[in-house]
Amino acid sequence: MSFPRSLDVLVEQPRASFIKRREDGSIDFVSPLPCPFNYGSVPGTCAEDGDREDAVVLGARLAKGVYPRLPVLARAHFYDAGRYDGKWVCGQALHAGDRRALVAFFSVYALFKRVLNRARGLSGSTRFGGLELAPVSE
Repeated sequence: MSFPRSLDVLVEQPRASFIKRREDGSIDFVSPLPCPFNYGSVPGTCAEDGDREDAVVLGARLAKGVYPRLPVLARAHFYDAGRYDGKWVCGQALHAGDRRALVAFFSVYALFKRVLNRARGLSGSTRFGGLELAPVSE
């Protein structure tokens, strides 16, 4: 997999938000737990599901609609209803605690999405496939 050095990320769900929206602004789902990360997408990209590629932004809560350019630190390999739905992990630094938090979050997120997908009548595996760290650039 090729990792970009940095990406422009549109923050759509600030850290500690409960509501995840689709690109058109409609509600995708309401989480029982607040999201521990800023969550957004990378404009100008297209993922396998037809939406923009997703991105997680580490660090302090950012306002909805901000558009920071950030270093790419990792890729969370996620599969939703049988399709690859990877998420870029961006921020200034990726510490061991961040890695543990990302693995825990996406493991639990996969469980919630699996239940939601069943309720929506979607089939196919929904799972977290691990975290791949970006290569160290010199």
